[in-house]
Amino acid sequence: MRDRDGSSRKETHVSDDAALRVLIVEDDPMTAQAHADFVARVPGFEVVGTCLGGHEAIERFDELTSAGNPADIVLLDMNLTDSHGLEVAGRLNSRGQDVDIIAITAVRHLQVIRSAISSGITQYLIKPFTFAVFREKLENQREFRRGLTGSGTLATQASVDNALSALRSVSSTTLPKGLIAETLEAVSVCVRDSPVPVSATEVGQRLDLSRVTVRRYLEHLVATKQAIKQPRHGTPGRPEYEYRWV
Repeated sequence: MRDRDGSSRKETHVSDDAALRVLIVEDDPMTAQAHADFVARVPGFEVVGTCLGGHEAIERFDELTSAGNPADIVLLDMNLTDSHGLEVAGRLNSRGQDVDIIAITAVRHLQVIRSAISSGITQYLIKPFTFAVFREKLENQREFRRGLTGSGTLATQASVDNALSALRSVSSTTLPKGLIAETLEAVSVCVRDSPVPVSATEVGQRLDLSRVTVRRYLEHLVATKQAIKQPRHGTPGRPEYEYRWV
């Protein structure tokens, strides 16, 4: 068991080899599983629980802490069925544990974002997003934690500055010329949420975009290993390709 002041917990996270433990709080089961799949694709992170509500999240968090295997990072939705994410964040922080909270939500209201920051949430990720953006947030959080795990109990100005700078996405994912981030997100969500592989024509019909335009975005997803391209068999005429989320 750890001391109340968290002294033994610090030693747990000094090692760069130890995987950071991630607790997912998301009330939509499919989205929660998608987040878990994303975490599994990022080296150095592991999912230790998936909770569909705020009350369940608090219980699971306390269970992990009591067992001596506390969560390091919580991926927290703002709109939960039984509570608000801000309330959950406040209760988690009141535990006095060394946990970082990343908000993952579709909520864009500035007041909620301000409240999230003031409640101790370190990063705010707006849905929908690509795997590359998700991975960047996790890796930034890891660098932030490393920056604040020194050999003593006091920080230097340099260590504080380096830790805070790690949370900033200084190099946003560069898209090929002509691609728009918002359209890429829409195409990504369409492919990801489809229960079956989809073609460029089908995605274009759903998003009211031309087949040629959609195909450029789909090929980008394939190039960045977020989607898989395969020929669709049994279609007359020229070969047609279909795409499915990794």
